[in-house]
Amino acid sequence: MRKSEEQADGGDEAAGGARARRPGRPPRGADGAPPTRERILTEATALFARGGPQGVSMRDVAARVGIDVSSVHHHFATKTALYDACFARVYEREQRALAPLVDRLAAAVATGDRGEVAAAMHLLADGFVDFLQEHPHTTFLWLRRWLEPTRDSALDAAYALPIYERVERVLLGAAAGGTLLEPTPHVTVRSLVWAAHGHITALAAAERDPVAAARERYEFRAYAHRFLDRMYPASGAEGAGGR
Repeated sequence: MRKSEEQADGGDEAAGGARARRPGRPPRGADGAPPTRERILTEATALFARGGPQGVSMRDVAARVGIDVSSVHHHFATKTALYDACFARVYEREQRALAPLVDRLAAAVATGDRGEVAAAMHLLADGFVDFLQEHPHTTFLWLRRWLEPTRDSALDAAYALPIYERVERVLLGAAAGGTLLEPTPHVTVRSLVWAAHGHITALAAAERDPVAAARERYEFRAYAHRFLDRMYPASGAEGAGGR
C-alpha cells in the first residue's frame, strides 16, 4: 500500500468510519485483517513489554507492523501517547474479564455467607490468573513499568488502581459487616497481584518444558486458593486480623 493510501485508511479509522468511503471501496477489515490502529497497539504492546518505553522507537513499531512511521504518528502523535494507549487497551480487557467476578464477590459479601464469599474469592483469583495466562504481555508490560517506580506513575492510577481498589472496598465492606477479618486489604490485594505476575514469569521461563509449565499452573492455582482460605477461613477462627 502506498503511503498516501495508508494515511487515508488511518483517517477513516480515526474518525470511527464517519468519513464517506470512495465508491466501490470495501469497508476496512472486510478481509478479516485487524484495523491499522489495532495492529499498531498489538505490536507496540509486545515491544514495550520486551524493551520498555526507552527501548522502543516509533520506527520500531512501524517496522513491526509493516507500515510507514508516518502512519503510526497519524494514529498516535507521540510515543508517550502510544505507550499510554497500550496500557488503556490492556486495562479495558482486564476490566471486561474481572468486573463480573468482582460483582459476584460483592454479591456474596452482601449475603454474609462465608462459604459463598470463599467461593467467589476463588473464582476472582482464578479469573485474574486466567487473564494473565491468556495475555502474558500484561505482566511484562507492568513489570517494565514498575522497574522505575516513580516514572509514569500516572499509569498506575489510571489502569491498575481502579481494579485493585474496587476489590479492596469489597473486602473492607466484608470486614465492616463482620464477614471477614481484613485490616489491610491493599496489602492482601497487592500480594496476590505480585504473586500472579511472578507466576506468569515462571511460566515464561518454563515455556519449553510442558511438564514444568503444567505443574506451575496447577501449583500456583492451588497456592492462591490456599492463601485465600487461610486469610479468610470459613470458620472465622483466625484470619487477616490474626497476623
